[in-house]
Amino acid sequence: MGSVHSRYEGAKLKQRGRSSGTTQHRCTPQVFCPTNTDAEEEAHAVGKMKLALEIHPNALAYSMTTLGAGMMNSVFNFYYVKLFLNRYRISEVAFHQAQVVFMIWNAINDPLFGYIQDNSKLPCCSRRQFSILYGAPLYALAFLLPWFPWRHYEEGDWLSGLHLIIALCAFDGLLTFVLLAQCALFAEISTRHESRLQLIKYNQVATLIGSTSVLFCGLISDNMENFAYFQAFAVLIAALATACMYYTGKYSTSQYEQRGIPAENADRGNGDRALSWSSVISLTKQIMTEKNFVFFVTMNFFQVFHLAFCNNFMMIFADNLIPKDVLSSSLRSIMYGAGFICPQCLVLLSHASLKKFGYYRIILFSFYFEGVAAAVMFVLGPGHYHLLAFYLTTNMVIVQASFSLFNLPLADIVDADLIKHKRRSPLSSMVFGTNALFTKPAQSLAPMLVVTILNQFGYENLNNEVAQPDPSLFLGLHDAMFYLVCLVPLCIAVVQILTWTPFSIQNSHMTAAH
Repeated sequence: MGSVHSRYEGAKLKQRGRSSGTTQHRCTPQVFCPTNTDAEEEAHAVGKMKLALEIHPNALAYSMTTLGAGMMNSVFNFYYVKLFLNRYRISEVAFHQAQVVFMIWNAINDPLFGYIQDNSKLPCCSRRQFSILYGAPLYALAFLLPWFPWRHYEEGDWLSGLHLIIALCAFDGLLTFVLLAQCALFAEISTRHESRLQLIKYNQVATLIGSTSVLFCGLISDNMENFAYFQAFAVLIAALATACMYYTGKYSTSQYEQRGIPAENADRGNGDRALSWSSVISLTKQIMTEKNFVFFVTMNFFQVFHLAFCNNFMMIFADNLIPKDVLSSSLRSIMYGAGFICPQCLVLLSHASLKKFGYYRIILFSFYFEGVAAAVMFVLGPGHYHLLAFYLTTNMVIVQASFSLFNLPLADIVDADLIKHKRRSPLSSMVFGTNALFTKPAQSLAPMLVVTILNQFGYENLNNEVAQPDPSLFLGLHDAMFYLVCLVPLCIAVVQILTWTPFSIQNSHMTAAH
């Protein structure tokens, strides 16, 4: 859905041989004691200004993986559905088969890699930095898989279906391996709300820069019309992303390493804690029975569905609902790019609001906004083309922006689990992985459901060069697209409001200040 989006030199999740009480709130250079004199208050203000201007090296290193992944993920998610449906002309059956295989793999690889990263003795798996360092080149190669056809595909070619299966599973597998390490480290870099907001801020700047890949890709390749330029740009993105994640692997660290806890000492202190599968199942049950986790996962499932709906079909909906003489190709490229760039700007601008109101209220407000906007657009109808373009972009921006905050509630759930069960170390990867187990299938369900509905109204015939269907059928197709554009966000917003409202960790931004 990421948002959410780490590195870790020498600590497995179980390699933190210290109690939860000693890992919580520690003084940092950002925390100043109250003073009574004007001189001290002035020094306090100057110090805060100086800190605000300084670059935090660990947050910078953390965000470089976000930059690299953002460049690749944005392009992959935005273009792969249109590529296989329109250019490779994959059959509906093969498309659904690929999505089912992908849905199964997508669900199991997160908890699988979470278990491996938490319990493996291999440095490339157990050390967050090494997971990113060694996984990055393979991640980049997997990104390139869909853009190079294995032969000239005829309509309904079985090989295009196999191509989609391998491309989806390889890309998501490597994405999971790299980004799960980053997500786990998000919870491990610091337990302070202020420090986590700093990571979010750096993350959003990195995502902002990375998301421009969709804009430049659209402008350079004329929205994939010039496929050779598109392929060349994809290779450039892969090379830049590998370099970014290499930086993370070399220069990032966790709070435990910053305190000088050698990894080998943590190994000896936790040598008896290698988890069996029965232990993993028991721990997973403990996580899944936590009410806040259930509320969050339910809400997040629909957020991931909504995000996949926007990413995969925004271009298709805009191309069919908005005439080309109303919106030129360059303006469409800017519109598509804005759908990825503006969410990061919005999160950066809301940094002060996050400190004041907390993520809970900001996320809840976004759901109400999405629901109201969808209802208004539905009442106005599809004839207001510029307003429809604005709505499509705004809806995507809000969904992406709120999803970018989801690491905050997950990190709070990790902290609450640590305290509740008096664990020696937090189950960061297992919490993130279990969340993904239930939410990732939405990434496949969204395109499967939408493609099935669209094909009922003749979408598969749009690119049929032989048969020329009745133009009146396309009126029904356009109506179906408009209903999807309005009713899907509206229904999702209602469900999310109902499931997010009972979430009880609502004031972590206040408790972190004390």
